[in-house]
Amino acid sequence: MSHSAAGERPATGRPAVPPTTVTYSAAEWDLLSSLPGWTIVAAARQVPGLPAREVAAGLAGLDAVAAGRAFDSDLIRAVVATIYARHDSSANHRRRDGAAGVRNEERADAAELLAAVRTAVRVLDRRADPADSAAYRQWVQSVAARVCRAGLGEDAGAVPRDHRFLARLGGALGLG
Repeated sequence: MSHSAAGERPATGRPAVPPTTVTYSAAEWDLLSSLPGWTIVAAARQVPGLPAREVAAGLAGLDAVAAGRAFDSDLIRAVVATIYARHDSSANHRRRDGAAGVRNEERADAAELLAAVRTAVRVLDRRADPADSAAYRQWVQSVAARVCRAGLGEDAGAVPRDHRFLARLGGALGLG
């Protein structure tokens, strides 16, 4: 059940993610490790436009991703480790040269996200342990659900657009 990327080594000399018996190509791993962030952005776009709600939605999504560190799935823990390593590397890069970049903004469109999700499911079907695959797919859906729920606040359930988005995402993930 242990799956991760290439097992790059950070400055400490230890693998950033656990070594695995099943590896993904760089493009496949980038897809799997980027989907949670894309999901946060796409789900937050389902939230009505009050800035406080958008912030709450984004924070809930980040919290849902971070919660993956405690999951029983090696795949999810490795994805979260990659996300954090990518963030740390990006933050260090911006500090050095002052550049500010937006990595996922251009991929936040719901239709594009759903296409990427279907591709990720095919990758998981080919390469992942079935338990890790199911856990990953459920985790991505839970990230989106937490974003939508937090963004709606006391109006939870009042905006059908978020329900349609969650249903379409669940379908793309093969969850129902």
